[in-house]
Amino acid sequence: MRIRRAVSPAPTLAPSAAATHRRRRLLLLSPLRVLLPRAAGAASGLVATPSQMLGPFYPLRPDPGTGNDLATVDGKGRAQGKPLTVVGRVLDRAGRPQPGVLLEIWQTNAHGRYHHPHDDSPQPLDPQFRGYGRATTGADGSYRFLTIEPVEYPGRTPHVHFRASRGKRELLVTQMYLPGAAAANARDGLFLAIRDPAARRALLGLPEPGAANTLRFDIVLEAAR
Repeated sequence: MRIRRAVSPAPTLAPSAAATHRRRRLLLLSPLRVLLPRAAGAASGLVATPSQMLGPFYPLRPDPGTGNDLATVDGKGRAQGKPLTVVGRVLDRAGRPQPGVLLEIWQTNAHGRYHHPHDDSPQPLDPQFRGYGRATTGADGSYRFLTIEPVEYPGRTPHVHFRASRGKRELLVTQMYLPGAAAANARDGLFLAIRDPAARRALLGLPEPGAANTLRFDIVLEAAR
């Protein structure tokens, strides 16, 4: 991805500060895709999941053979960090399930680094963390991912990126936020950019009753077909 450089010279930074500075510039210069949510109180349907930025760390070459388990690479061990399962359904605003939707997710490892060549964070990579996964929704619109809990890094609250598509048509790009990271969420510009309280709540994963370390994140598409 080509990054436009600023015209004015950048200040001299210490190595760790310089990496954080470059990372923030990648984030700010990446395609935003931040859309204003539609009327959240539409009486005829559910609240549509707001669109959010794709970000600079979507895989350069997404692997169609990747499954829904981000937390292991070669079967020799699990990724570092707190295990997390993300489950949910993809629906339209009338509550009808949307089967056959391809969901892709990507996120940081337990140290706050993406498994991506453009992430120059000084934090270590985890060889057992894939960092990217994909799953296709079932007949009832359901999906499931096995991953680890993302962590906060400079400039961002913990989050998981989602991209929904059907064939060559992109349906939604969004992000899921953690309900247990309220303080960090309250500092996150992208989360706060969603002004409508109902739309903002739609970006939070919710603890799944009776399932440890599991969040439910239902995705409601504004235009599913």
